[in-house]
Amino acid sequence: MSSAFLEIVELPDGRIVLRRAEEDTALVTLTFSAQARDFLKARYIDIAKEMFHAGLMAAGQLAEEDSFEDSDDDDPTGHTLH
Repeated sequence: MSSAFLEIVELPDGRIVLRRAEEDTALVTLTFSAQARDFLKARYIDIAKEMFHAGLMAAGQLAEEDSFEDSDDDDPTGHTLH
């Protein structure tokens, strides 16, 4: 990923996106259900920031390990991640 600044923006439709500053294309999109927003109240933005941060940290570690080229998990079908 380039060294451009990243920003977290809440869109009018409620989606929260991570994107490069001054660009409209989302790199990652989070959508919280109404039930999740009710539970989290105004803290859902803090949760989104932490989720984006964790994802960026994990991606950085993978890049350091050169796991992107060696990965056998290039199957684009859905996977259960837990």
